[in-house]
Amino acid sequence: MKSEFSLAFNEVLEDKQLPKEVIIEAIETAIVSAYRRAVNAPNAQSVTAKIDPETGKITVWAEKEVVEDVQDTRTEVTLEEARRSDPEAELGDLVMVESTPTDFGRVAAQTARQVIQQRLREAEREEQYKYFSLQIGEIVSGVVQTISRGHVTVGLDKNAEGILPRKEQIPGDRFHVHERIRALLLEIKQSNRGPQIILSRTHRKFLMRLLENEVPEIYHGQIEVRSIAREPGHRSKVAVYALRPGIDPVGACVGIRGVRIQAIVRELQNEKIDVIEWNPDPRIYIAKALSPARVLKVYLDSRGKSKTATVVVPEDQLSLAIGRDGQNARLAAKLTNWRIDIKSLSEAVGDILFRLQNDPEYTPYAALESEAVPQVEAILAKKAENRPLSPEEYRLLQDFIERVEGYVAEKRELEEQERLRKEKAARSNIPAEAFEMPVEELELSLRIVALLREAGYETVGDVMAQLKTDPDEILKLQGFGPKAMEALQEAIAAVQFEEPVPEAAAEEAAEGTEAVTPSEEETPPKEAEEALSEEAAPVEEEEVEEAPSEETAPAEAEATVEEGAPPEVEAQPLQAEDYLENKDLLLEQEEELDSEKKKARKKAKKKAKKKYVQVEYDPDEDTVIYRKKHKRGEDEWENIDW
Repeated sequence: MKSEFSLAFNEVLEDKQLPKEVIIEAIETAIVSAYRRAVNAPNAQSVTAKIDPETGKITVWAEKEVVEDVQDTRTEVTLEEARRSDPEAELGDLVMVESTPTDFGRVAAQTARQVIQQRLREAEREEQYKYFSLQIGEIVSGVVQTISRGHVTVGLDKNAEGILPRKEQIPGDRFHVHERIRALLLEIKQSNRGPQIILSRTHRKFLMRLLENEVPEIYHGQIEVRSIAREPGHRSKVAVYALRPGIDPVGACVGIRGVRIQAIVRELQNEKIDVIEWNPDPRIYIAKALSPARVLKVYLDSRGKSKTATVVVPEDQLSLAIGRDGQNARLAAKLTNWRIDIKSLSEAVGDILFRLQNDPEYTPYAALESEAVPQVEAILAKKAENRPLSPEEYRLLQDFIERVEGYVAEKRELEEQERLRKEKAARSNIPAEAFEMPVEELELSLRIVALLREAGYETVGDVMAQLKTDPDEILKLQGFGPKAMEALQEAIAAVQFEEPVPEAAAEEAAEGTEAVTPSEEETPPKEAEEALSEEAAPVEEEEVEEAPSEETAPAEAEATVEEGAPPEVEAQPLQAEDYLENKDLLLEQEEELDSEKKKARKKAKKKAKKKYVQVEYDPDEDTVIYRKKHKRGEDEWENIDW
């Protein structure tokens, strides 16, 4: 039969949902505090406690000094009692002795209770923080506890409480106490009152996690969610892509008769969800993002940092493409990350006619469309009179737009290729160190650095490449004037980079250094320079005459072969084998010259006069005098200045 302690221990274990070791440690710490309070033990004394979780038996151990005569039982113990705990104890030692009191008393018990509660509360908060930190960005389920004007308190696992602020609630959410709800764990913060858990039902990740729960293909990685644009409570657009062939991503997300998507719609308070298929071609992707509207043509303009897409739709699809209060176009722009300009067919044609006359980019093509322009103007006039147009006339307008925009698109593509080519050439002439140096290291004001950072120029190399290709792009930045440009150019001119030395030049320089700089052993003394020059001069002349250069080696080799050959062989051309043999002879001659040169150097060293140095101390001047003697048969010394 279990003891009362064991039953109470298991009840606390189940209620707090903490590890067994944490609760035992809290109880042992509380017992130590109760012992110190009961016997008034000093803080410097070491005290430990052990508890048996099965029986509840408590044992307290206190550090005491071994003495002959005990004056204070709290800190001293006799040798006989000390050896019961430690047989090797001696007088003057500090020994851990069992000091379990028979009764802690009411005050000590109350202290133990407070310590246990405090330790369990701290352990519970720490466990909650660790548990929920791993679930950030995941869906959690909880029960509504309280509802206030500012937020809703939700009870979660581990006895934790989450807060669902008003701004994170979907418009139309109506909660009731004790109702179970699902939300995204958005953030967790540490505070004095424990971890503060922030929940959200408006974040786009909440929709993504709901799709993972309802669509097994997304959960198992067969379908990927590429992008989500959401206006909570009203409408959402989701772009999906199949990673395996043979899978319909849109059909898998919708489900049979819309079962899967309807479950998500009910969770989001009847929020409309458009599921479209992601496409690597931006034109097709943008056209699908504007669904349910039908799109005629999409024209892209990706020059510079901005990306703009002009979408042409039929007259009856314009309001549907824009949506209520521009919602459909706004969500499509967020989903595709493109700036979308939606125009009807007649508006797009009128815009092109205006540009053919006024826009320098379009005026070169006005002559090419000189025959089609009157027809187009007549059709637009007919449209302005609210007269119906035939399908052929609509087709004529579409062809007109496609031709003109095709000309401009081709020109833009060529300009973009030329820009990329210039940028690549400019980057190749910039040191690699510049692309590792951030723009903050330039001696510029914080405002200019912030403007460059916002425009996407993160390193000095990026700025230098742009200045070489097209400096006007930097001048176009808002708040960037001529003075700022001048300061930028001066700051870049002040930066010094190490010029990289080509490998071939470095090798040649190294070889040249080795050839010119002699070793210490081969350096002749100054006295032997004349003798060395006299003896080495013929060798050098011989070397210059006989050692062929790389360019003249074949010609000289041919001459040598012809001179030593018989008369009948002189007229024959030089064969490859003869050339190789002659090459070996040349190499042997070079080796002989090297050996003769070395012999000459050895002779010069032998003939070099030896120097002797004598050191003397002059007590009158208190200096050291160095004297040099040449071995010339004379006992003469001369002072030298070292």
